[in-house]
Amino acid sequence: MTTVISKDGTKIAYNKTGNGPAVILVDGAFCSKDFGPTPKLVPVLANYFTVISYDRRARGDSGDTQPYSNEK
Repeated sequence: MTTVISKDGTKIAYNKTGNGPAVILVDGAFCSKDFGPTPKLVPVLANYFTVISYDRRARGDSGDTQPYSNEK
């Protein structure tokens, strides 16, 4: 797991696997990079792509800086 810090200071956790053109997997609201359809899909796609799966804000290993604003 790797993290980046968003513009508003929120930690966003992600995994990066494979080689090739980048593909970013976006899970549903109740999933994370470690739970849901993504963990099963990553090894299949990683044979052909660099796969990035991440935890949305307030999910899994990502933070949730308050107050949230789209304007930041």
